[in-house]
Amino acid sequence: MILITGSTGHFGKATIDHLLEKGVNANSIAALVRDDAKAIELKAKGIQIRKGDYNDYASLKSAFTGIDKLLLVSSNDLQDRLKQQQHAVKAAREAGVKHIIYTSFARKNETDTSPIASVGKSHIETENLIKESGIPYTLLLNGLYSDVLPMFFGEQVLQTGIFLPAGNGKVTFATRNDMAEAAANILMGYGHENKIYTIGNTESYTLQDAATILQEVTGKPIAYTSPTIAEYTSALTQAGVPAAYIDIFAGFSEAIKQGEFETAGTDLEKLLSRKPATLRDYLTSVYGRK
Repeated sequence: MILITGSTGHFGKATIDHLLEKGVNANSIAALVRDDAKAIELKAKGIQIRKGDYNDYASLKSAFTGIDKLLLVSSNDLQDRLKQQQHAVKAAREAGVKHIIYTSFARKNETDTSPIASVGKSHIETENLIKESGIPYTLLLNGLYSDVLPMFFGEQVLQTGIFLPAGNGKVTFATRNDMAEAAANILMGYGHENKIYTIGNTESYTLQDAATILQEVTGKPIAYTSPTIAEYTSALTQAGVPAAYIDIFAGFSEAIKQGEFETAGTDLEKLLSRKPATLRDYLTSVYGRK
């Protein structure tokens, strides 16, 4: 039995869809949900629903009972993520889960000097907990999703261009859908125990590359401006963007500038048995002329 956490989120839902498309029986897939009302679509597909909450260890232990392979999709609660995932790993061990696959993140700098240290620390500590648990594991060091770009660009990107303090840093952007398919292939396959996979594209892109592609697929002039962090913070503050979001965007932009998300190699193509979707493919799907 396979169990997917975060099953009503983008990554979890996509993984389940890929499993079904590849012929895995719905009755051999379980989905962890907090709210039954959000599981109607999953139930309609024949997926077994298990109630559980990252904040409730007992519920996780019950939900994980009888599970062979667990896809632990990282919590999106940045403040309490580590505590929640401590519950999940402990519950998996106590419930007898036989293999845990965790969606972590690609990085180069694991110290407090990283511009995204506050985000990365919980991932790194969760990886260590999983290794120490004695459960066979697969760690997915996921790079940046192509799917985050519309959020970074803003709704007026076709009018105002790209404004991010990311310099000329390169990123191996890959789509969430491709990463989810890779996770599905691991869940279906064998020989992935105690492996660490770097998940990114085969090509690296700067934000200037993104602007050039965006201009080509829309037919509109798209400029890329890389301001200082102070200029960026000031501009977004004046635009009414909440401070918490500004800090996150600025942190990830600085990480891009420092090359944190340009991986030296990738396992994604091997796991997919095909080339991943390119940045052009993604931007065309979102912004291409209709």
